[in-house]
Amino acid sequence: MQLRHIANRGPQPPVATTIRSSILKGPLQAPQPAAAPIVAAEPVVGPDPRQILSSIGEVVYNWDIGTDRLTWGSNLAHILGPVAGGDLGSGLAYGERVAREGGASRYDAIVQSDQVDRGDGVAYQTVYALTQAREFGPGPVIWVEDTGRWYAGEDGRPARAHGVVRVVTERHEMERKLALGSQIDPLTGALNRAQLAEHVNRYLQQSERTRKPFAVLLVALENLFALNRTYGYDAGDEVIAGLARRLRDNVRTCDVVARHAGNKFALVLENCDAEQTFSVANRLLDLVKNRPFETSAGAIPATIRIGGVIGPREGREPRVLFQHAEEALDVARQGAGKRFVAYTSSLAREDARLRALQVADSIVSALNERRVDLAFQPIVYAATGDVAFHEALLRVRLPDGIAVSPAALLPVAEKAGLVRLLDQRVMELVIERLVAEPELRVSVNCSMNTVLDPEWPDRLAAAISANPSIPDRLIVEITETCMIEDFETTKSLIAACKQLGVKVAMDDFGAGHTSFRSLRDLAFDIVKIDGAFVRNVATSADDRFFVRTLIDLARHLSLKVVAEWVEDEPTARILRDWGVEYFQGALYGHAEERPAVGEKPSLAAD
Repeated sequence: MQLRHIANRGPQPPVATTIRSSILKGPLQAPQPAAAPIVAAEPVVGPDPRQILSSIGEVVYNWDIGTDRLTWGSNLAHILGPVAGGDLGSGLAYGERVAREGGASRYDAIVQSDQVDRGDGVAYQTVYALTQAREFGPGPVIWVEDTGRWYAGEDGRPARAHGVVRVVTERHEMERKLALGSQIDPLTGALNRAQLAEHVNRYLQQSERTRKPFAVLLVALENLFALNRTYGYDAGDEVIAGLARRLRDNVRTCDVVARHAGNKFALVLENCDAEQTFSVANRLLDLVKNRPFETSAGAIPATIRIGGVIGPREGREPRVLFQHAEEALDVARQGAGKRFVAYTSSLAREDARLRALQVADSIVSALNERRVDLAFQPIVYAATGDVAFHEALLRVRLPDGIAVSPAALLPVAEKAGLVRLLDQRVMELVIERLVAEPELRVSVNCSMNTVLDPEWPDRLAAAISANPSIPDRLIVEITETCMIEDFETTKSLIAACKQLGVKVAMDDFGAGHTSFRSLRDLAFDIVKIDGAFVRNVATSADDRFFVRTLIDLARHLSLKVVAEWVEDEPTARILRDWGVEYFQGALYGHAEERPAVGEKPSLAAD
């Protein structure tokens, strides 16, 4: 409890204020006889101060600090009850009655005060708990408010004090409940998240001194959505509250249980190493799994998953510890794996592997459920800005309709061997659009796995054989890295496309190490300069030199050039002056599901 200045008490009842001011002017003294009245009158009977003080739960005292003699008003026993039993005639004896859970005692308020008595004393006020003398055994605890004024001796140190002790047990309990209400989650009775962070900070500071570890566990109730839908939200709340009780009942009193989120609780386990954490987590898993929760909707079975982290070894800030605990919990919630996972430095790699599996599952389900779509980005004539053709770009949608970035899918698809299935679906969709829209011209990218598949040219031939107008409006894009991987297979694929009447473009030109001879031997129609070089043409002399060299090489081999990532007019102007035929980039349009097409000459006539 902090020391509060008497001036902050606020207004008091007028009678009590008058009585206090008369009593607190100096040590308790016997009443002095009044002077004989000049004129006889009826005696005036005033109120009894001690009776009034007793009625409002107050008792006065005087303390000679030098001799430690403490004298009290005659209503002491009435006010303090069992606490007043035994000797309370010294400050030492009274100090022994201050309960451990109490705040700053009178001694603390006076002796540890940093104020100076200027002649009129120094006010003090403090609230603390009292209990009865030890020889009477354990007894009730009462809370008192101690208000008074101390006076200094010749040496400037406190020499005497007088004041009033007032019983405030009911008020303190009300204040305690109000304070507790701001710290407690109303549904579960567990600490809230703000209090949780304070406790973790305290454990971190404690561990710095004791060198003992502690554990943070995140406990998540599984399938809360299904539980609410099946049994109702009231029953769901009862399960959450029941889980909080079960957790509190099965950890030590020194441990902390707090509600971290809707269906998640956090446990902070004092002086707990990795082995003990494992034991506690598995015991909690069994306690929840083996006993259903009793609710108004009947007995409801439930299960939990737990992620744990050891502090301060795996983090010296609450934020870091909770982040690691969340990562461990995410792994624990994956499929039918372990229900408890402890965070380790290698967990991030394991988590990445599990996420890759999830992405692979998403790709398969998207293919099966026809959630693979296309978007078309325009590629324009550099001279006029009119659309020449479009590049078909992959779009995969989740069941809720949200599109997933190809950058997040394709690396996983390649490692999982699914990229050829995606390529095949994309080509099917492209051909469907070409058949449906005779004016549409499209380029489509093929991965290295597809290019190196010896059966792919035959599948392409079968797909376009029914419509002779398709080959002239289709371009297959192959990355430069494919040639480096397998030159002969790439050469055969290009030849097969040419035989079908399909044009071929080298994508990401400049990103690899294609030699002049290799480029001459491969019968490309178009090269697409890697946008990483094009983007900085207006500001980088090195990129200007490199891009200009690529353009000159392409022109020498009679190849048409597409510049990717053209995002501003200064870049477009430079490339146009250098003779680039086509632009692709944000300056001329983003990818759209329904591309705008117009009457343009075929690529063969360009």
